[in-house]
Amino acid sequence: MALLDTIGNPDDLKKLGEDEIPQLAQEIRDFLVSEVSRTGGHLGPNLGVVELTVALHRVFDSPREPILFDTGHQSYVHKMLTGRQDFSKLRNAGGLSGYPSRAESEHDFIENSHASTVLSYADGLAKANELQGRGDRTVVAVIGDGALTGGMAWEALNNIAEGKNRRIVIVVNDNGRSYSPTMGGLADHLATLRMAPGYEQALDLAKVALNRAPVVGPPLYDALHGLKKGIKDAIQPQIMFEDLGLKYLGPIDGHNEQTVEKALRRARDFGGPVIVHCITQKGKGYAPAENHDEDQFHAIPKLDADTGKAKSAPGSVKWTKVFSEEMVELGAEREDIVAITAAMLHPTGLAAFAEAYPDRIYDVGIAEQHAATSATGLAMGGLHPVVAVYATFLNRCFDQVLMDAALHRQGVTFCLDRAGITGDDGASHNGMWDLSILNVVPELRLAVPRDATRLREQLREAVAVDDAPTVVRYPKGEVAPEIPAVGRIGSMDVLRRAADGGHSEDLLLVAVGPMAETCCEVADRMAAQGIGVTVIDPRWVKPLDPALVAEAAGYSVVAVVEDNGRVGAVGDAVARALRDADLDIPVRTFGIDQEFLDHASRTTILADMGLTPQELSRKLTETVSRHTERSPLADEPAQS
Repeated sequence: MALLDTIGNPDDLKKLGEDEIPQLAQEIRDFLVSEVSRTGGHLGPNLGVVELTVALHRVFDSPREPILFDTGHQSYVHKMLTGRQDFSKLRNAGGLSGYPSRAESEHDFIENSHASTVLSYADGLAKANELQGRGDRTVVAVIGDGALTGGMAWEALNNIAEGKNRRIVIVVNDNGRSYSPTMGGLADHLATLRMAPGYEQALDLAKVALNRAPVVGPPLYDALHGLKKGIKDAIQPQIMFEDLGLKYLGPIDGHNEQTVEKALRRARDFGGPVIVHCITQKGKGYAPAENHDEDQFHAIPKLDADTGKAKSAPGSVKWTKVFSEEMVELGAEREDIVAITAAMLHPTGLAAFAEAYPDRIYDVGIAEQHAATSATGLAMGGLHPVVAVYATFLNRCFDQVLMDAALHRQGVTFCLDRAGITGDDGASHNGMWDLSILNVVPELRLAVPRDATRLREQLREAVAVDDAPTVVRYPKGEVAPEIPAVGRIGSMDVLRRAADGGHSEDLLLVAVGPMAETCCEVADRMAAQGIGVTVIDPRWVKPLDPALVAEAAGYSVVAVVEDNGRVGAVGDAVARALRDADLDIPVRTFGIDQEFLDHASRTTILADMGLTPQELSRKLTETVSRHTERSPLADEPAQS
């Protein structure tokens, strides 16, 4: 019987002998490669934390002592060790989430998949333990080295260091990468530590007291801190963690389970905040991942487990690829264009730009706030920065977009990949908020391309603006089919025009970006029932073209279909524009319900929201019927 089959909870894990752990680790890796290659998901990060996660659950008493993961994409092994080994529907409706999920298990305290937040959770939980008399419990926070580039992590460390008797163990999972190689001064510092494996031993020789008493309390540690600092400064560059007043253990081999266990037990027994620095290898044990220079199979589609080759449809073109190619073209035409990424060079499509123009790319780490304000500074200096982030991560730098880029009227272009429903990564990754939050920003201009041609055109239009921030948003996955315009109304494209001689003024249907394909099918269905529908693509949804209001005046009903939360987005903006013009025209808005959506495919979620041609046609036919006071089939000949 396989050892993995005997593990139903962490207590079962604790019963294994030390000699059985290597076999278990291999079984876990085999399971991950086999299962995740069938479904897609975060493979590389989980292969890198097998021994580390096993050690965590052998040392700590989860869920009594919560184990928190940042960003959460490395929690598959944790799921397997806490009773969740059915990965057959991973990240699909009814299956396991790709991140920790409070609905799945009591062992999941936080549903964390936005980076650099776990230390703040840990600080709060440790303070709660202190105030409520649970001083014997330890809070464990596992944070990747990439997540430590985020400013929020350092805000938390500043507070954690203050609580000398609060039991927090911070495990730094240091693989030199987040999505891509970790950038910045912190990365350089950690690399220095990794290059000096004899540092801990050398320092221990000079700390006889600590060698004789490996488990010491905060008072003795504080007394020795000054002496230790002088010793270590002579041997090794300053360890910033200890300079904060935090006990530091490491660096240690994160793939030697027994070494990790010993370090974790020592950290647990210390009685105050401790950092355990573990060196791991992303993709460990699976050659295709280890040899994949781009990101060690950080997040994979379905693939052939034997070869590591993706099973994607031949000839498919991704939105990110279109953006990537156009950025390279723009870079060749304009030397003032620079690009910024927040630790996602490859996922956002900026790798090609970086290769072509290595002096004009800035990876700021997982620091979206800094990215936005630094971009504002670049614009003030006479350049035009393009900041490429996932739409969901723009939420993290809203204040900087508002009060830095927009207030100063600087030409910064934000390109939002994975806008709208992304689906399988769950609630935290759906890019369904940006159209709502950006609509309140004065002067900002916002484009939503419907296909690849429009993405290229509107990206060029965006970078031509130098007196206000611009935003271009596009979804995850394959580009929508090309939909040529059949006419123009102001700056807007007409995609379908109601047939002459019929009821040509029934419905004006406003299609926002990639929802254009759906809206055109809706128009075709309704036209077959004698309903006149004109479909327009506004292209730029902020500010709305005044021609939209003038056009709407000639219709019985206006409807807006968008891939965003319904509150405060394009539909609300259209309704407000009509009210401001004193036009008493009913407006129907179709979008995403304002709720945190369970993980499922994009297609499934859109269907659940009623954003399919069939459901939209039905609802809009009923609406038009009510407001025109006639049956939608009144003009059809009677059936014999």
